[in-house]
Amino acid sequence: MSRKVKSVRVPRELESLDLPALVRECESYLRDLESATLLKVQGEKQAAEALLRARQADLGRRLGRLVWEARVRYGRHKEDSGEQ
Repeated sequence: MSRKVKSVRVPRELESLDLPALVRECESYLRDLESATLLKVQGEKQAAEALLRARQADLGRRLGRLVWEARVRYGRHKEDSGEQ
């Protein structure tokens, strides 16, 4: 039985994270998972595995960049406001 999440604590550095872009990346990854499944069903197991390896690495880089951009925005905002 799953439990509902009532609240999530987000570090201040990630408050400006581009959530729609994060969701788009996940949607794209899910489409690639479907494509890999179809490839596997068609007997192209190596192609399916290659697609998944490439997409996982790409997804990690893209999500890492979104987090990095949010931290940079936070740092600039902190710098501009004179916070320590």
